[in-house]
Parts: sequence; C-alpha cells; structure tokens
Amino acid sequence: MGDFTITRRAFLMGVGAGVAGLALGVRRARAETSNIFVPGPFLQIANDGTVTIFCARSEMGQGIRSSLPLLIADELGADPAEIRIMQADGDARFGDQDTDGSGSIRGLFDEMRTVGATARVMLVSCAARQWKVAPSTCIAKDDAVHDGRGNHFRFAELAMPASSIPVPKKVALRPLRELAHVGKESLPLVDGHDFVTGKASYGADVRLPGMLTAVIARPPALGGKATKFDGGAAKAITGVRHVFELKSPSPPYGYQPLGGVAVIADHTWAALKGRAALGVTWQGGEIDHDSDRERAALLAVVRAPGEIARKKGDATHALSVAARTIEAEYLVPYLIHAAMEPPAAVARIDSQTGDCEIWAPTQSPQDAQSEVATALGIDKSKVTVHVTFLGGGFGRKSKPDFIVEAALCARAAGVPVRVQWTREDELRHGYYHAVSAQSLAAGLDASGHVTAWRQRVAYPTISSTFANGKERASDFELAQGVMDLPLAVPHVLVETGKATPHLRIGWLRSVANIQQAFAVQSFIDELATATRRDPRDMLLEILGPARTLSAAGQGVKKLDNYGAPLDRHPIDVARLQRVIARVTESAGWDAAKKSGRALGLAVHRSFLSYVAVVASVVKKPDGALAVDEAWIVADAGLVVNPDRVRAQLEGAFVFGMSLALHGAITIKSGAVEQRGFRDYPITRIGEVPRAIHVELLASDRPPGGVGEPGVPPVAPAIMNAIFSLTAKRVRELPLVRALR
Repeated sequence: MGDFTITRRAFLMGVGAGVAGLALGVRRARAETSNIFVPGPFLQIANDGTVTIFCARSEMGQGIRSSLPLLIADELGADPAEIRIMQADGDARFGDQDTDGSGSIRGLFDEMRTVGATARVMLVSCAARQWKVAPSTCIAKDDAVHDGRGNHFRFAELAMPASSIPVPKKVALRPLRELAHVGKESLPLVDGHDFVTGKASYGADVRLPGMLTAVIARPPALGGKATKFDGGAAKAITGVRHVFELKSPSPPYGYQPLGGVAVIADHTWAALKGRAALGVTWQGGEIDHDSDRERAALLAVVRAPGEIARKKGDATHALSVAARTIEAEYLVPYLIHAAMEPPAAVARIDSQTGDCEIWAPTQSPQDAQSEVATALGIDKSKVTVHVTFLGGGFGRKSKPDFIVEAALCARAAGVPVRVQWTREDELRHGYYHAVSAQSLAAGLDASGHVTAWRQRVAYPTISSTFANGKERASDFELAQGVMDLPLAVPHVLVETGKATPHLRIGWLRSVANIQQAFAVQSFIDELATATRRDPRDMLLEILGPARTLSAAGQGVKKLDNYGAPLDRHPIDVARLQRVIARVTESAGWDAAKKSGRALGLAVHRSFLSYVAVVASVVKKPDGALAVDEAWIVADAGLVVNPDRVRAQLEGAFVFGMSLALHGAITIKSGAVEQRGFRDYPITRIGEVPRAIHVELLASDRPPGGVGEPGVPPVAPAIMNAIFSLTAKRVRELPLVRALR
C-alpha cells in the first residue's frame, strides 16, 4: 500500500487496532529505528518532525482511515500537515487487527487516544525539563510544545531527547472538549479521490514480476471431491501453465480452502478457459442438501418445544389461559455478502528461505498469517501479510480461505500467483448467513395487553463452521436481538431448536440480528394490528418504561454484550424510546397516517448502538411496490466522524433493502443455484428511495458500533410499510418470494 503524505486540510488518515503490547512495541521499534521517537507500535516521530501513524485496521469503504487518526492526532497535538500514514502488515504487536463487529471505533476509542496521549506526555516532559518548569504549565498543539510564555519546541526538536524518557504506564487523556476534530462536521474522506479515480489499489490490482493467475474449480457440494478431471485438456489452452489438485478439507471446515482443481495461467481469461476444459467429475459431500426441504425441517423444529435459553415467569401457562393468542412464523433464507470486489489474493514464496509474502483485501491479516503458516507447514513469523484496500467486506473477507489458496498455488507454481474468484465463485462457494425459522406467540389479556411472549428459533450456527456437533444457536448469536430484547412482559420464554449445518456458516453484516430483528419487529406490528393499536404505541408498550436491564432482569443466566461490560454499555430502554420518538417525528408519523401514507416502523439495538427506521412504501403506476422515502435515527454514543457515520447508515439501508427485497441463496442437490447478480440481485439505483434522511442524536455515552447496526431494522420497517399499504403480511424474506 505504501505511504501517504497529506495536506493540512486532508490529514485524516485511518489507524486502528488495540494497544496491547505497547511497551514491547516500544522496545522492539527503538532497536530498529535509532533516529526515530517511537512511543509505541502505532506512532513514530522522526527527527525532522514527520509524524507517522500505522493503520492496523482495514479500509473497506467505511472510512476508518478518515476517522481513527482523529483520536491520535487530537490527543498528540499534531500538525495535520506533518502526518504520514502507513498501512500496517499483520503483526501481533498491533493487538487485535480484526476489522469486524463494528468494533474499530467503539473498541479502540480510549486505546488510540492513549497512543497519542503517551507521546504527548513524553514530549511535554522533555520540554518542561529543558525549561525547568512543571509539565502542567505546558501544552502540546500544532506539532509543538508551548510553555505559555511565548516559547516553544517543535516536535522535531524533542523527538530524540524524548526517546530517552521512560514510557509512562498511565497517562491522562485530554477532556473531550479539547479534542479539536472529533465529532466535527465535513471531515474529509481522504481516500475518496483515489476511490473514484481508480488510483486505489485492491487485491486484484497487485502485480508482481513473473506473476501468474489462478482460478479454481471447487466442488459444488460442501465436502465433495474431484474423482476425475482432464488436466491435459486444460493445459492445451494457450497460456495455461499448471494444473494441480488441492487437498480436500475435513470438517470442521473453519478457514480451510474447499479443495478442487487449480488452473494457473498467464492471465485470468486463459485460466477461466482452462477451468472450463477440465470436465471435472465430483463425488460425495452434502449432495442431499435441498433448501426447500431444509425450510420445511426448520419450521417443524420451531413448531415444537425446544431447549430453554431464556425464561421469566411461566409463559406456557400464561399462553394457555390468555384471553387471546397471536402466533406467527418468520423465515429468512441463506444470504451471502455479494461485495463489489470478489475475493482475490497474491502470494509469493521465496525459494531460498521459504518465506511467504501475501497481498490481500483482508479484514483479518493475523488470521490470514496463521492459516497460511499452517497450510504451508512453516512458522507464522515467516509469513508477511500486506493489507490492500477492500472493495467491500461485510464479514466475508475476515475468512482467509482464498488467501491460503493463493499461497498453495504459489508453492505449486514456483512463482508469484494471484488467485481470482469470479462472482459465480463467490456466490457458490462462500460462507453463508444462516437460513432461519422463528415461531413467535403472544398471549393477550382482555384489554389487549401482552401478558406472555414465547419465541422459538432454529438456524445452523456459525459455531458449526469451527467445531463439530454444534446444532443450536450459540449464546453470542442469541444475544443479538433475543436475549437482549427488552420486554415489559411478565412471562417470557425463548427456546432453541436443532439445525443441522450443510454449508459453511459465517458472519454477514449485522449477523443474527438480521433474522431476529425481522421477526420481533414484524411480530410487534402484527400485535398492533390485532389489537387495533398504533404500531408505535404497541412497540413502546412492549419495550416498557425507561430503565437499564441486567442479564438477570432479562431472565437470562448470562448475556454476551458484544464483548462489552453491561455496566459501561447497558441495555438502555430510554435510548430506544428516544430514537423511536425522533424518527417518527421526523417522518411525520401521525400526519402521514391520517393522510393515508403507508409507513412502517422498526427499532433495534445492536453492537451497542440504537437505530430506528421508518420506511415509506408506495405503489407505482405499473402496480409494483417501491420504497420512496426513509428516515433513520441513530444513537451511537459519541460520534467521531459524523459524515462517515451517516454514509454507513445510508449504505446500511441500501444493504438491508437488498436482503428484504431480493436476497436468497437456494440449494439443489447440495449446490448453490445462484450464479450472479441476475439471480442474486442487489438494490439497483432506480430502487433506492428518493431520500434517505439520517439523523445522529447527540450523546455523551461511549461510542457504539456503526457499520452493522443500521441493517437490522430495515427489512421489518419495509415489510411493515408494505402491510400498511396492501394489508398483505410478509413473513418470509425476500419480498420477491412472498409475491409469487
């Protein structure tokens, strides 16, 4: 990726990762850079004053390179004109480098500030010592330390002297009001110019001398193997250099490549032609897997009692004596990421040392480093992973199977190799968001108030990809909209059913929140209809009064809270109420209903943020349904870069529309049927609402996630609006399937 020198106005390059191992990083870096002040692995100041920040999180369109440096630069007091950004390779000294779980800002807010504050304290101490004044009388700003009497030392003058000062174990952070850029409007997207002019370098853009390109014929059914193929026919294609068989994996599949036959050629077209000539015969694997049969099986599971995951009161009895019972079933099909950039990776192996060098659009460079080392049988220290830009990730590029393929192909060919996936490869051989079924039941008293709530869920768990025998939703999946769902209902029961995995199940943007928010928010709208209540009023009643909830108060033994302590990030009903009130006010909820406009409402807490959505649906002259306007209100705690947050929420709405209107992966005889955007469409520009209004509520709470929380409320808001318009209830995604 190289380095970047930037202007004063456009300095906001991204940096991420935890600060674990800070002192170790200082010692190691000092040994390597004798003329540079290195107060930790993320930050260096040269004796010419150049400030270098290492970005250890991946840029995939979310603008992290335009956000995280605000925290370091503001704490340091750096002059933006002097900042240079280097993309960090995969390295344990940067701590956690996974760019997923909407965790870069919320997980690194204090840590990255500490990086800048540590350097600031050391520079100030050095200057104060030379002036013989108390450090508290000095201030660091504009790349210099000032004493308040007109004297100053530039960072360039202090860099070498500061290198001799011990790294403090604890430093004080600036008051938030002193952070010069955090939370300010119109901060630049520093990579934006390169994105739109084609200068940005992605995995498939990397070119090395002597490099070949590989495509792979993978088994159509998970676990299948090639029993026959014609390597000679493939090699007869001009440009094809090598054909070899990849080892078939054994469950649990984890990050292993799927096996198959690799065709390595001078360029992509020759490799594709060679693959087409192989004539592979496949045998074995999950050939009995059929999505229609699986759908029926999951419905059967949720129609029977399951294993209790959450219990408060006696919902079974309360349902049996209720004045009225409302029941509904909800289904979400397999889904896949469909990022604009299919997987691609380049590998080069040194024939003398055996070292492996990787260039890849990866969300998790350290996982890639470990998996490549294991596959090649070498030590992890002999694998270097360079992170390129990602053309979208959504969780797919956290899995390094495609990177391992590149390393294996490079070893077989003896030259650098780029493995290139096609769109069809990405759809047919990826990691899938789980197919799911849910059954919800509510007991109502004579006044129409909910007295009992029962929810049964069944879907193949992500855990099954990494461990055999896993057949129920895991704790972390259930904590995404089921276990953490605030319910002001006296009797609550949540049960899980078994679901046998047949595909590699992985995380997709917002993970299990997708199906769980769809079911819960749709069901609450159904309860409003059944009791002739306004959906907003029913939603607020079920959520109950403003309060914060503990695991015990939820009827839950333990609660995964996106890795955060509940005392710092509690389940806060007041924040849910606040986003509901604001989004319905913005949408003109009451006036719209009186005028007959079809609006749908949904709200969801995920990744420690609170998001409410109102969608407006209309019928076009040709009779087709269209989402014509949308309102999003989010409480994501303290917001570092408002423009980037709004952009992510707008993108989340479009992403959620794709899932709601179109997305469905179907299986026949173990093979995925979809081949491209023609049969796995994403939202096109003509479908996007004429306006997507986004509002961020001011908050003094710690930062929450942003990239994922905007997705879960979208589908139920749209489907609730469709019901308002047509009186047709959609309980199975996508809409295109429901309209058949």
